Amino acid sequence: MPNIDSNFPTNSTTVADVLDDVSDNPMLASLADVQVPEALKEEAPPEDLVHRHFDDSAFWRRFLPYADVTRDEFLDHKFQNKHSVQSVAQLEQLLEGVADPKFIEDVKTGLAQAPMNMRISPYLLSLIDWDEPYRDPIRIQFIPVASSRLADHPKLELDSLHEQDDSPTPGLVHRYPDKALFLPLDVCPVYCRFCTRSYAIGSDTDMVDKVSYSPKSDRWRSAFAYIASRPEIEDIVISGGDMYMMPANKLKEVGETLLAIPHIRRIRFASKGPAVMPMKLLSDQKWFDALCDIVDKGRAMAKEVCLHTHFNATNEITGITRKAMDKLFKRGVQVRNQAVLMRHVNDSSTEMVSLVKQLSYMNVQPYYVYQHDMVQGVEDLRTTVKHSEELERHVRGATAGFNTPTFVNDVPGGGGKRDLHSYDHYNPITGISVYRSPAVNDKVYLYFDPLHLLPEEGRKRWANDYEHEAMIREALCAADALKLERAVG
Repeated sequence: MPNIDSNFPTNSTTVADVLDDVSDNPMLASLADVQVPEALKEEAPPEDLVHRHFDDSAFWRRFLPYADVTRDEFLDHKFQNKHSVQSVAQLEQLLEGVADPKFIEDVKTGLAQAPMNMRISPYLLSLIDWDEPYRDPIRIQFIPVASSRLADHPKLELDSLHEQDDSPTPGLVHRYPDKALFLPLDVCPVYCRFCTRSYAIGSDTDMVDKVSYSPKSDRWRSAFAYIASRPEIEDIVISGGDMYMMPANKLKEVGETLLAIPHIRRIRFASKGPAVMPMKLLSDQKWFDALCDIVDKGRAMAKEVCLHTHFNATNEITGITRKAMDKLFKRGVQVRNQAVLMRHVNDSSTEMVSLVKQLSYMNVQPYYVYQHDMVQGVEDLRTTVKHSEELERHVRGATAGFNTPTFVNDVPGGGGKRDLHSYDHYNPITGISVYRSPAVNDKVYLYFDPLHLLPEEGRKRWANDYEHEAMIREALCAADALKLERAVG
C-alpha cells in the first residue's frame, strides 16, 4: 500500500497548508492565505486513493529472468514481442528456479485442454506474483491450469455470440443496423483465456480447429465493398485479432479506407495492447503516428476515431501505462475501456472501484464491464448475474457518472449487448436469465450462470438432463416469452 500523505483541513487550515509549492502558481498563490471551510465529511482513508499510485520502478528486475534487463530494453516493443512466451517449453525454461515444477505440470495439462494458445508478454510475466501464481489475477487471465478447470455448461457453444451467422463475408459481422464489426486479422500481442473468439484467434489447438481471419487483401476489399454498399452503417468497430499487430502502413490503410466511405461517422479501434504492452505506444513512434494521423484525419472530416482498450485489473497498470495513456491524451486520442468480469480477477467491489478510478485518473473512460461470455474451457472465470448486479450497485456512485461503466451481457446467440439488469426474467436458483433484443430481432435470448455457483437446488436440477428443458420453459413462461423463437437453448 503506497504511503499517501493526508493534509485534511481543520478550522485553522489555509490553502498553503494543504497544497505544496503554492507560490509556484500565481492562481494558487492568490489563495494561499484563504482559510479552508470546515469539512462536513470524514477524510478519505489512504486506501481510497491508491488509484493515484503508479509503479515507476524497474519492477521487472524483481522477476529473476529479467534481473539484468535495462529500462531501455524493457521499454522497447521489439524486446516485448521477441521475448513473448508462446509455449510451455519456453515458460518452463523461463520459470526454472522461480515457480514450483508442479505448477508447470499443471500448466502443461491445462494448455492441452484449452481452446486458446498461450502468448504472454514479458511485461505481464514480470507483474505476476510467482510466489502465489494460482491466486494472481494476471496469471488467471492468460495461463491456464488444469487444476482449476471445470466442466463447461451443457448449453455452451464455441461461437457463443453466433458472429459467423451474421457475417455477409468472412471477418465482417453486421448485427446491429447501423454498426459493423470488422476483423482484419487473427493474431494478438497476447492470448486471453477468456477470448470470445476462441473459434478464430491464434493457431489451431488440440481442442479447436480455428476459422482463419488472416490479413488478406481480397478479404479486406470484400468487407470494405459491403460496408460501402450499406448506407445505414455509420459505426465500425475494428477488432479481431488485434490492431497492435498491424504494421503502421496497414493500420493507415484500414483507417483511411473506412474514413473515405461517406456514411461512416465513427470508427473504434479495439486493442488489448495498451494493457499488455503499453511500451509500444512509447517506443514505436511510426505506429503511434499512424494511429494519431487517422484520428486527426477523422476529426478534420468531423468523424470520430477512438481507441477502445481492455484493462481488467489494477495489477496490469504501471507507470509505463500512465505515460502511454498520457501520450495518447496529449495527442487528442480518446480512449475507452471495456473490462470483462472474472472471478478472482475483478469480481470484488474493492478491485472494480479501484480499476474504474485508476482508469479515470489516467483519462481512460470506463465504458463497459461485460458479464463473462459463455466461453469454452473457462467456466471457473464466470460469475452469476446476481453477483454481477450486486457488484454494479457498489460501483455506481463511487465516481462521476460519465466515468461509471455500464454492466452489460452480450447475450448468447447474437442478441448483442443488453444492460445486465434488463432481463425479462432471472431465476438465481436455476441461473437462467431471459433477454430480448427488439432492435436486432424478435427472438428470445438465454444466458446461463455457471453451475458450480448455483444453490444446491439448482445444481441438483441441472444434474438431471430431463430437467433442462423444464427449467428453460419455466423461465420463458415467467418472462411471457414461450411463443418467441429461441436464439439458443
